[in-house]
Amino acid sequence: MATIRITKEFKFESAHALLGYDGPCKNIHGHSYKMAVTLIGKPINDETSPKNGMVMDFGDLKQIVNESIVKPFDHALVLNAKTKNVNSAEVKFMSGKLILADYQPSCENLLIDFAERIQNKLPSNVKLFSIRLDETSNSFAEWFASDNES
Repeated sequence: MATIRITKEFKFESAHALLGYDGPCKNIHGHSYKMAVTLIGKPINDETSPKNGMVMDFGDLKQIVNESIVKPFDHALVLNAKTKNVNSAEVKFMSGKLILADYQPSCENLLIDFAERIQNKLPSNVKLFSIRLDETSNSFAEWFASDNES
């Protein structure tokens, strides 16, 4: 049986600021993120299964990513939890969806977080192969499982 990679794309809007950064990204700004999630596995070979011939149902992957990443991060403000005055009433009022990350919310660190969130929800017969997160139309970061094996 052949090993196959499947990919599904997602889009969401999110804002962030980079604590202590020495450029304009230290200010709150937003992105129209585009994310491609690639899984790897062998297609199910069971004629009695409604998922026969699939590595994973795209709808099941969509549900995992939407619940773990898109819904929490879409139209949210993501800040490093070490940001001063982040718990003020004014900040909470201005950003109804505030995510305080225990990391610097760079594109690279978001990918590490997203990979963990997705991996924890996948069935055992498929593996996360890669994630590509486009922060702008010409800037992106990629996470590959093969680069992160111990």
